[in-house]
Amino acid sequence: MTGIVRSIAELRGLVAAWRREGAGVALVPTMGALHAGHLSLVEAGLSRGLRVVVSIFVNPTQFGPNEDLAKYPRQEAADVALLSAAGAHAAFCPAVGEMYPAGHATRVDVKGLTDCLCGAARPGHFSGMATVVTKLLLQCLPDMAMFGEKDWQQLQVVRRLVRDLDIPVAIVGCPTVREADGLALSSRNARLSPAHRAAAPLLNRLMRDVAAKVAAGVSPTPLLEAARGALAAAGFGPVDYLELRHPETLALAEAAPARLFAAAWLGDVRLIDNVAV
Repeated sequence: MTGIVRSIAELRGLVAAWRREGAGVALVPTMGALHAGHLSLVEAGLSRGLRVVVSIFVNPTQFGPNEDLAKYPRQEAADVALLSAAGAHAAFCPAVGEMYPAGHATRVDVKGLTDCLCGAARPGHFSGMATVVTKLLLQCLPDMAMFGEKDWQQLQVVRRLVRDLDIPVAIVGCPTVREADGLALSSRNARLSPAHRAAAPLLNRLMRDVAAKVAAGVSPTPLLEAARGALAAAGFGPVDYLELRHPETLALAEAAPARLFAAAWLGDVRLIDNVAV
């Protein structure tokens, strides 16, 4: 791996050097605490013959006042070692002051797609996410940027902002990586207690069961109510949402084709997941 770059100027200089060599570039935006899901995004870029930059930046503007910014894991040295072993070409690790210099006053708001699901449960989250992703895309100007499908709403928001702002980058959605028991990989999973980790796979099992029945023509309303009850009985709570929505517009849906979305708490850890219907 080329190494760690910490300034926008360094990043742009590195990308310009690659361009002079005729290489294409992929960006993988992350908040660190890397796991196999992130590494699958690196592989997606490498498999396309691109130089891969992975950004590691815990973005403060996408955390609410009562959220887990202070608890969010930070392990730069371990992350960089993983990236080097995975074949990434560079890690962009800026400080908060580099990303948001004094006087920073501009935000990116994507209307409509952010009014529901995590947008409703976490006010301001998507404005912070959209702002930092827009900045990263303009700082790096990659050919492609890789995002995991686990954060499906985020993926749709990024696709919309790139289209609306005419940012010349292809947004690539990559499949969710799961544990053997179905739990979607997340940096926050490490904070689950042993009992909560044992209960966590129920979320995906219930979702797959609901999705299969909706695809077979069963009405989703009673299925979703029963699933919420099963989650509560297993110790989940609160359940922020368990909803069937259109995969692109995110409008509420009553039948397939659709996507089933869930966000539920186990202790102080918020799990999210989605499955195709």
